[in-house]
Amino acid sequence: MENYEGRINSKLPGEATSIFAVMSQMAAKQKALNLSQGFPDFDVSPKLIELVNHYMKEGMNQYAPMTGLEILRKRIVKKVKDMYGVEYDHQKEINITAGATQAIFTAISAMIREEDEVILLEPAYDSYAPSVKLNGGRVKYCKLKYPGFGIDWEQMTAQISHRTKMIVINSPHNPTGSILSKEDMERLEKITENTEIVVLSDEVYEHLIYEGKEHWGACRFPGLARRSFVVGSFGKTFHATGWKMGYVLAPEKLMSEFRKAHQFVVFACNTPVQYAIADFLRYKRNYTGVSRMYEKKRDYFAGLLKNSRLGIIPSYGTYFQLVDFSEISDVKDMEFAEMLVKEHGIATIPLSPFYSQPNDLRLLRLCFAKKEETLKKAANILCRI
Repeated sequence: MENYEGRINSKLPGEATSIFAVMSQMAAKQKALNLSQGFPDFDVSPKLIELVNHYMKEGMNQYAPMTGLEILRKRIVKKVKDMYGVEYDHQKEINITAGATQAIFTAISAMIREEDEVILLEPAYDSYAPSVKLNGGRVKYCKLKYPGFGIDWEQMTAQISHRTKMIVINSPHNPTGSILSKEDMERLEKITENTEIVVLSDEVYEHLIYEGKEHWGACRFPGLARRSFVVGSFGKTFHATGWKMGYVLAPEKLMSEFRKAHQFVVFACNTPVQYAIADFLRYKRNYTGVSRMYEKKRDYFAGLLKNSRLGIIPSYGTYFQLVDFSEISDVKDMEFAEMLVKEHGIATIPLSPFYSQPNDLRLLRLCFAKKEETLKKAANILCRI
């Protein structure tokens, strides 16, 4: 086919292909062990698959309501109330989405206008900034403090201006595995008080949190809850990332704006999967038991890596482990990651693409949402380097 001859004024000039796609393609080409993209290599619950199949056979294959199935929204209300003591209105304050990335994009699209400023914490998940830019907004960054990746509250406060429309937070945090404390959330509640700032709280790993620590979600703080979009993910919780199923919680005024955009982005989400997840949520153990399973995987993998020259950065949530390779090499992280794929047959994610500016951190993100045999193979490779 002949190429388009017109001039294109790109809305994302200089924006590269996602690092996840780049490293996964490289892994496939080299037939490498893939610890880069964040997806499990073990099976979804047979019961959950059985439920999806059941509802497909029952004929639940047409459009769901734009807001999502009522039964699923009611089950989410119960889950949130049971876990956090907060009750949302299932009719006016919850919407089912085609995954968390769609939820995040839609929330940003609904709220951000030309020249509005959005503050991101970096390292930042790679979909945040492009979503802001596509909607004409300006991104301002607040760099998390290394090595613990905590918020620099002085820097955060200094970034806020009369143009600040949104602050995006992510806890547990991808890619670092850090978590926000109660004190962090209280600080955020305080600095946004008496402003028109909206908070977008990406909480897709809320059920993957370790060492007895608590998840301090935005809904638990009244001053934040009234100004927050809270994003959740069934794909992360139920090891079914390919199903692209998530949800958003927000007070009625914010949800009304979200739905105006949502209906023209995706309108409705997978019907039989919604029915299946609604059934699966009836039993708390299906989501409350996930953290212990992943904590065992984290500990198993970290134990295997003790014999390597990699430094382990504590992971308190998500299914990602950061490692410091500075004792092995002084090359840039992207160069080191490419070397691992091509020479050692293992794919990882360098941390630098999560930053807006170059940095000297020699860190890689490894995904431990894998079978023990996969983690053992990966550790054997890494311990030989």
